[in-house]
Amino acid sequence: MSRDRVVVVTGASSGIGEAVAQKLLADGMTVIAVQRSAPRESHPRLVFYPADLSDMAATREAGRRIAERHAVDSLVNNAGANCPALLMDATIDELRYVTDITLGAALLLTQALVPGMKERGFGRIVNISSRAVLGKSARSVYASAKAGLLGLTRTVAIETGAHGITVNAVLPGPVATTHFNRGHPFGSVQRQTVVENILVGRVGEPGDVAHAVGFLLDERSGFITGQSLFVCGGTSITGTGGQ
Repeated sequence: MSRDRVVVVTGASSGIGEAVAQKLLADGMTVIAVQRSAPRESHPRLVFYPADLSDMAATREAGRRIAERHAVDSLVNNAGANCPALLMDATIDELRYVTDITLGAALLLTQALVPGMKERGFGRIVNISSRAVLGKSARSVYASAKAGLLGLTRTVAIETGAHGITVNAVLPGPVATTHFNRGHPFGSVQRQTVVENILVGRVGEPGDVAHAVGFLLDERSGFITGQSLFVCGGTSITGTGGQ
């Protein structure tokens, strides 16, 4: 890289966010992790800002402090929440909670960090959405919030492109996170059913998503903006699976 890169990653204490942080650290970037729990591993270039991303005031304050103290050029809005429920069981409280973490925190951190990116004439923003936006049973709340990220992605891309900032979304399919493995144990019928509907014949790994995020954050990806990249093993084609 031709510059010292500083990237904010939300929800970097586990799963996809942790894999993204590890990849970016390996690539020589400084990573600022924002979430409630501290990262499980330490690193000289890993900075932790504790914040409850379901609390909009706390999130706004974290964004302000980070923008004041760090020359952030990139943002990965990975943090999210899921309250699985069939349509008639979904609640407004669940919708508010999931939307605040998934979409509200992304909006506030983007607002906090874009001015600095504009000043430097360079920025990369990647929003982690989900293949579930195409439809998945018991995901009306989750899919709605993740779909909102796609609208945010396109709109911010339009408003910031002239300043050297790109904004894209990554939409993972079934990925072997702790949460996924708990609901789909190795050797179980549930897991096998999912695998049978994945064109590449396996569940994804967090590193698969991290690789796609790294590509979009790269300085050489400056002609890609406002796009949605499915990292789903082909489930966006088959119409099954999804996070």
